[in-house]
Amino acid sequence: MKIAVLADIHGNLPALAAVAADIAAWNPDAIAVGGDVVNRGPSSAACLRFVQERCADSGWRLIRGNHEDYVISVVHDPTDRPGIEGAIRRNVRWTADQLGAAAAELERLPEIISMHDPAGGEVRIVHASMRHNRDNVLATTPDDELREQIAPPCPLIVVGHTHRPLIRRIDSTLVVNVGSVGLPFDGDTRACYGRMEWRDGIWHAEIVRLPYDRERAEYDFIATGYLDTSGPVARLVYDEFRTGWPRIYTWVSRYREAVLAGELSVDESIDELLALCNGGPPPDWKQPAAPFS
Repeated sequence: MKIAVLADIHGNLPALAAVAADIAAWNPDAIAVGGDVVNRGPSSAACLRFVQERCADSGWRLIRGNHEDYVISVVHDPTDRPGIEGAIRRNVRWTADQLGAAAAELERLPEIISMHDPAGGEVRIVHASMRHNRDNVLATTPDDELREQIAPPCPLIVVGHTHRPLIRRIDSTLVVNVGSVGLPFDGDTRACYGRMEWRDGIWHAEIVRLPYDRERAEYDFIATGYLDTSGPVARLVYDEFRTGWPRIYTWVSRYREAVLAGELSVDESIDELLALCNGGPPPDWKQPAAPFS
């Protein structure tokens, strides 16, 4: 039995196309998309259509991630907010506008995929953890906390959300974080997904990294109007795409209060952060990824 899981596409259509082609060549028995197809990128509508078509024609399965939830929340309440929260909501609202009527379809997506391996054990796929869809499963997560995140235990649980791949065994469970198709956060800008294979009565996993047409993806940031019309947060997202490092967590944690107090504008705070990072990892890289990931 072979299972492919991809997650955290974030509106990057060229990366998604490259991963889909590689998966098709591998020819797994099941293909699952672990959420965050949309938002934090320029081509959410095209990516959602791409996945939905394969769900209809090729048996792919799709769950909702926290960025689908962000879009849903802004559709239900489009009012502005001050400061950094307002800037983030403006970026999400741009995605909702691009999706149009398709945004309503996000609410119907399930939060979990469950199937069974050849021995009858459960295979479970969720966006972040069993606790909630913004709960980070990391290489540094203590064992006791990880047991809570995956409970009840099963032979294989597959997650995403952090944009950082990992393969980790704990007790009788193989835990796989498949990383991010469109927006990796470990300094490697290649697209990323996970392959799980049942061999000799046990699950094995492999993380696959793929080059893709990044020139086309960069063009999409401009051609869709994302950089010009979705607000200042687009500059942070573009730098995440360009460098493979997270920016929004650092920005929120460092500048939220200063921007709200009027000490810095949103644009000034972004200018300062990007100069501080200078294309490399954020200064708080040892901290876990933020909920807005």
